[in-house]
Amino acid sequence: MQIPMDAVLLRIHASERDRFEHQPFHEAVVMKAREAGLKGATVLRGVIGYGHDSRIHTAKILDLSIDLPLVIEIIDDEANITAFLPTLDGMMEFGLVTLEKVRVIRYGAPKDAA
Repeated sequence: MQIPMDAVLLRIHASERDRFEHQPFHEAVVMKAREAGLKGATVLRGVIGYGHDSRIHTAKILDLSIDLPLVIEIIDDEANITAFLPTLDGMMEFGLVTLEKVRVIRYGAPKDAA
């Protein structure tokens, strides 16, 4: 699979408790991105953060939080990311979504690698 050298990083800030159609939101987004043929997606789990409500979400052992912050990152060329945005919009009630132009310097192993 090839990824263009100039790409766009779609970053979605969410929470572990967020849901879409009875499944975790982050899982639904990754599955939709894969169905759309986007080049790659990763979900990152935060240890502490807050959002629009200013409530701190933390992974401290005493809190045993099940509502930690998540960041979903998806990368592809600008046209494919732009085409995916309406799908994402239909999945989100609220949240923060950012787009960032990135330069890819390496993706995967060389074809002659054993």
